[in-house]
Amino acid sequence: MKKILKILIFIIFVIFGGIYVSNYSWFLEGVAKIYFTGHTTSYLSDYKVFDNNEIPVSSNPQPWPIHKKYNTTSPSSFLESHNKKNKTVAYLVIKNDSLYYEKYYDGYGLDSKSNSFSMSKSIVSALLGKAIMDGYIESLDQPVYQFLPEIKGSYSKIVTLGDLSSMSSGLDWQEEYYSPVSITASSYFINDLKSLILNQEIINEPGKSYSYLSGATQLLGMSIVNATGQSLSEYLYKSFWDPMGAENSALWQLDSKKNNIEKAFCCIASNARDFARFGKLYKDFGQWNGKTLIDSAFVVKSISPRFQKSPEYGYSWWLENFNGHKVFLMRGHLGQYVIVLPDENIIVVRLGHLKGKSTPNNPRSDVHIYLDEAIKMINNTD
Repeated sequence: MKKILKILIFIIFVIFGGIYVSNYSWFLEGVAKIYFTGHTTSYLSDYKVFDNNEIPVSSNPQPWPIHKKYNTTSPSSFLESHNKKNKTVAYLVIKNDSLYYEKYYDGYGLDSKSNSFSMSKSIVSALLGKAIMDGYIESLDQPVYQFLPEIKGSYSKIVTLGDLSSMSSGLDWQEEYYSPVSITASSYFINDLKSLILNQEIINEPGKSYSYLSGATQLLGMSIVNATGQSLSEYLYKSFWDPMGAENSALWQLDSKKNNIEKAFCCIASNARDFARFGKLYKDFGQWNGKTLIDSAFVVKSISPRFQKSPEYGYSWWLENFNGHKVFLMRGHLGQYVIVLPDENIIVVRLGHLKGKSTPNNPRSDVHIYLDEAIKMINNTD
């Protein structure tokens, strides 16, 4: 028995040793930071086990105005059940630019940080619009290779920044969140993200159809860094975080302190109130307290579908129809949402551990549920 145990230990040692010295050493990072913590995928507080760049609190914090009916209406039993079932940590409703309702769960509070996951893609696209406005980038049609000359593939010379933002990059990428050996997983854990991304080729003609690929946003983020000469964290602070009056600092996950590459496709850790500011900014067509932070034409383009066959996506913003009304939203893994219903001047933020699943008895999406319940509270109906 002891002999068998020694053999098993030796085999395990050899396997892990082989992984460590191979190109898959990042796998051990994933095992240690995700799977050994009892999770099967990235999670809300995983920013604590990664390196981060800090985005400071605004030099002029601007608290949200409090609605005269703030928290005077109770959520329906259905909403409470839905939030409990899907492990919501924050549910916030803003009406007419004032906080109407907010509730936190599971020990979270209004200052608690939570991983945004792919909501950050919308923020990176906003930085693209800002870089165009600031003159660092000519337009959405500027070729990526002018900023990343190392980019590879048959179509590497024609893919544009707009193709990256609208998810029509033609990139060789497999978008999987639960496979520990996928390119998506490796991009999350690898210590040299730049090399990984630049080894993925543009193999299909870009700008022709929608295909959601996190690697496209990573290429976009790296392009913005090279165009502006600033890290994404620095440019975000100067462009939006500071002028919009964020009340808390935020963290942007890095591949490593050594390489200092932000994970553009995900992973800004912030709170519900500060995430909501981006919903207001786009609702108001790039205006913030009378100042233009981003061009209105860029905002309109961002929240409109690029491809007729893919009406659910614009330029890094998700699009939906809600009872005949246009809705646009930031969306992240496990059900992170900033949902904007401009016709009713409503913004809903939901953060949590799980995403709700549609069933035959409940075909509505999370987005519709959270909007429905917000409107019920505003109308004081159940």
